[in-house]
Amino acid sequence: MHSFQTVADIRIETGGAEKLDHYVKGLCANKRIAIVTDKGVLGLGLIDNGLNALKSAGYDVLVFDEVVADPPDTIVQKGADAIRGFGAGLIIGFGGGSPMDTAKVIAHLAFSDQPLNTLYGVNNAKGPALPLLLIPTTAGTGSEVTNVAILTTGKTAKKGIVADSLYADRVLLDAALTFGLPASITAATGIDAMVHAIEAYTSILQKNPISDALALSALRKLRGAVVRAVQDGNDVDARNDMLIGAMLAGQAFSNAPCAAVHALAYPLGGFFHVPHGLSNALVLTEVMKYNLPKAQNWYGEIATNLGVGQTGHSLIDEMLHIKAETHVPQTLTEVKIKEDAIRMMAEDAMTKERLLMNNPRPMTLEATIKIYQNIL
Repeated sequence: MHSFQTVADIRIETGGAEKLDHYVKGLCANKRIAIVTDKGVLGLGLIDNGLNALKSAGYDVLVFDEVVADPPDTIVQKGADAIRGFGAGLIIGFGGGSPMDTAKVIAHLAFSDQPLNTLYGVNNAKGPALPLLLIPTTAGTGSEVTNVAILTTGKTAKKGIVADSLYADRVLLDAALTFGLPASITAATGIDAMVHAIEAYTSILQKNPISDALALSALRKLRGAVVRAVQDGNDVDARNDMLIGAMLAGQAFSNAPCAAVHALAYPLGGFFHVPHGLSNALVLTEVMKYNLPKAQNWYGEIATNLGVGQTGHSLIDEMLHIKAETHVPQTLTEVKIKEDAIRMMAEDAMTKERLLMNNPRPMTLEATIKIYQNIL
């Protein structure tokens, strides 16, 4: 038996974020909107015209801009308390994966009595939740169409909240928001999206025909677009393809969950604050090599679909080529992670059972250590 769910209302318009008053129609009964973002995005002015449009249309707006990368639970709770006090009727998550994940959880906390520490895990977030509009400013996480939020608890631990009630009510994809992204972020987030699609296609427990089709479609969009967008950040077609590809990959892995690439990437972010997309890019090809004995056919199907060969090795070679073409760091040393941290990271990665259970080949502590050593 297969099942598939996603966001019901997805809208695509370059420049659409400047007309936020149009895109919130039907979502906010009391005309009080809370926008969840970070200071970097806010400082770029990406939301200024949209804010003015909302205010001109008679909406009261609270901007919570304290989100940081790998959002700590304390900041999420602070935002929820502020937004509950404001009496928001709609949450808008505006930014990369961290603001969108934060907005998903705040939509729950600001409207229900369920404590944050009871939400972690699968299907523990019951709701009800406030209406939620998500607007990505990077093309990578796919968070706008997933039912997953990742928070940091304590100093370094990352925990996931997975529940269908985290799906947004509406999504807006606006390629204009991504024009100013630096090449390094464009590359890392684009490869992150490709990781989502590859892992969804090889997710052994919930792989299904719909997620397979979305994953392949995502990879076809992303393969050429990532390199083009890195070379010309204002290539509107490449930027659109990246946004749509990241969204398709998000729809795929939200239904056929990610696996060992993500499990091994999380310690890089948790302990060393390496951005999530770059963490995935760093460990991707070594995990794929490890998975080859069990995923050879699936990797070969992807390679054939992309026209880059017919074997698993062909796909690995293509991903190595894309990493080289986009100049992302390819070693732990380049992101200032030393050899003496490898065992600590490996032991942490092995606790990510929610992810490892989906991997086509069982992951071991020894294999994890070896993978990190190979990218040192």
